[in-house]
Parts: sequence; structure tokens; C-alpha cells
Amino acid sequence: MNFKKNKQSGFTLVEMAIVLVIFGLVLAALLLPLRAQREQAAQAQTVNILDNAKQALLGFALSSGRLPCPASPTSSGLEDPTPATGACNAPAGFLPAATLGIQPTNSSGFAIDAWNNPIRYVVTSVNTSGGATTPDFTTQDEMSRIGIAELNPNIKVCADSNSANCSATNYLIKNAVAVIFSTGANFGQSAGVDEASNLSATTTFYSRAQTASSGASTEFDDKVIWISPYVLYNAMIQAGQLH
Repeated sequence: MNFKKNKQSGFTLVEMAIVLVIFGLVLAALLLPLRAQREQAAQAQTVNILDNAKQALLGFALSSGRLPCPASPTSSGLEDPTPATGACNAPAGFLPAATLGIQPTNSSGFAIDAWNNPIRYVVTSVNTSGGATTPDFTTQDEMSRIGIAELNPNIKVCADSNSANCSATNYLIKNAVAVIFSTGANFGQSAGVDEASNLSATTTFYSRAQTASSGASTEFDDKVIWISPYVLYNAMIQAGQLH
């Protein structure tokens, strides 16, 4: 009589562990490019939002003869004050999305970037003839009355990676009328010196290549654009708002 041994089939625990490790490595390799693609898409979307905001600000200036004031934390996305017949309550704040009629916005009425963070907006507050606190560019009477020669924007945007080194040798612009910027994906978590400076600034801002969070004080992922006075002057002259 012949006896045949039954052979057991299947994976041993060691083999299953190896399979799981390999599966995890493959999954991680697939997820990393996907995460990078999503981040790139969010950055591109934010740049597009900022460009649209810039065009909306220029359009407002063409129709109103001035730039809008920034929105305040309590103004529900409207410029503050409304209407701006005199000085803005502050030169720095949020993009007044409700005044400009742009989307997307959050529940507070603020325009938001691809990471759902509110977009910041700062307008120059240098004054010549209307009083020490009256911004020329948000006051219609001043813009049309005193003329280009007396309008002196003072916002600087610097390309240096160290805020202490921002100087004329690395200005991207030294006389911007306004700055519009996104705080990037890491809002509320950043220790970057230049990012912190952007949040508190009214005259000097930083726009440079993104650096990783591992850099601590050198971390940077803000997206910053600005309005040149010459672009604004030309557009307003063409529209008959400025002479």
C-alpha cells in the first residue's frame, strides 16, 4: 500500500511579512509623486487666483479712480472703510473680495487660495498733500487732483533669502502700489523669518524660491505679486481717470 504525503500550500508568516513590506514600499512610491502633483496644482491654482485678484484691483481702479482699501477681519470681505472717502483704517489687511466681486471666498467673505487661507492685500500709504494718514492711491480726489508727479508709492519687494539683507541691490521692485500674497500651505505653522515679516509688513515684503520646512527660520512658501505704479498709471490714463 502506497501512502502519499499531503503537501500543504500557502504562505508562511515570513513570506506574508515580506509581501506586506514590498506592498508598502510600492504604495509609498506611488503616493509621493501624487502628493507632489497635488502640491504643484495647488500652487498653480493660487498663482492664477492672485493674477485674477490683480486684474480685479486694476479694474476697480479704472472704474472708481482709486484702489480699494484692504478688508478688515470684521468687514465681511468689504473694503474698510466703505466707501473710502478718506484714509483706509489700515494699509494692510485682506483682499476685499466682496467689494471686488471675486470668488472663491470663505465664510468670512475673504478671498482664499488653494489651501483655503485668506489672501492678503497691502496698499501703499505714502501721502503727499492730503494729510499724514491719507493714502494717495485709495483716495479718488487725491489721485486725480495731485497728479502722477506727486504720487509716490513706497512698497518694496525683496528677493533676498535673509530679511536682514533686503536692500536696493536685490529689490524686485522699490515702488509698488500694492502687494497681494498667499501665505502658502503652511499658514499658522511656519517659523520662517521672511514669512513672518510678510504678515506684519506694510512697506517691505519678500518673494523668493520656496524652501523646505526643515529649514525652520528659512522656511518659505508665500506666493507674492504686486502692482507696478507704471502699469496703474498707464491704465488709468487710458481710462481718463488720471492726467
